[in-house]
Amino acid sequence: MRKEIFYRLYMRNECCIVSARNIFFRECYKCWFRYFYYITIGFKGDYNDAVKTKEKKTNMRIFLAEDEQDLNAIIVQKLTEDGYSVDHCFDGRTAIDILSCTEYDAVILDIMMPKADGFTVLRALRGMGKTTPVLFLTAKDAVSDRVKGLDSGANDYLVKPFSFEELSARLRAMMRGSFGVTDNVLHIADLSLDCTSHRVMRGEKEITLSAKEYAMLEYFMYNQGRVLSREMIEDHVWNFDYEGGTNVVDVYISYLRKKIDDGYDKKLIHTVRGRGYIMREEI
Repeated sequence: MRKEIFYRLYMRNECCIVSARNIFFRECYKCWFRYFYYITIGFKGDYNDAVKTKEKKTNMRIFLAEDEQDLNAIIVQKLTEDGYSVDHCFDGRTAIDILSCTEYDAVILDIMMPKADGFTVLRALRGMGKTTPVLFLTAKDAVSDRVKGLDSGANDYLVKPFSFEELSARLRAMMRGSFGVTDNVLHIADLSLDCTSHRVMRGEKEITLSAKEYAMLEYFMYNQGRVLSREMIEDHVWNFDYEGGTNVVDVYISYLRKKIDDGYDKKLIHTVRGRGYIMREEI
């Protein structure tokens, strides 16, 4: 079992479960001293807690900061149904804390939020050196507001009210751009993965995958030619609060190899000793 030391911190009447594996140092306002904050494995509690984590269905991880709780809940539900893993919060300061210690494939920010507005969150994100695509979601619909949002470093800008279909399409377009992909179907050799229908084919054969197997394969195909460590794979495919065995990645790699490599001359998933795994065509 992966060993994690958990601490329960009660700050500003908010309760969170945290891990000692990763630590960062921050000044806590309304306090006389510094706290060691332990980076979140996940925030726990009821609907009014600072952040919620939904069970992953794919490896595409979205972060949402939206202070309207009803709209926040609807967006999370719709994105989760659409196959994304969604973490979310209700204010800008919490968003900055989470984004400072967690990698996401896309970020959705409301502009008018308490504690820190969307522009402040975006500046903080870019100041961390992160190029994660960001979509502003806001009721501010003046042309000057759109120009300010895009010039501040956002990748897209969507005005409320909006259709979820448009939001989902804009997210897909942003992430395709960030991965250098031009359409919704990923290819390597004779293996294809349709990100919209979740259909996986090797040659003429359709391959049935579990949710975790699909998430892992999608992550590999978005990162072809790149060595992925076990920790990177685990962070993308499993939840923050997952406490599985240390060999869970190896087990699922074995499952995936049996389905997409066994019986084929050209193997696609390769072990890089001491570093992790890589997806590439054999030369």
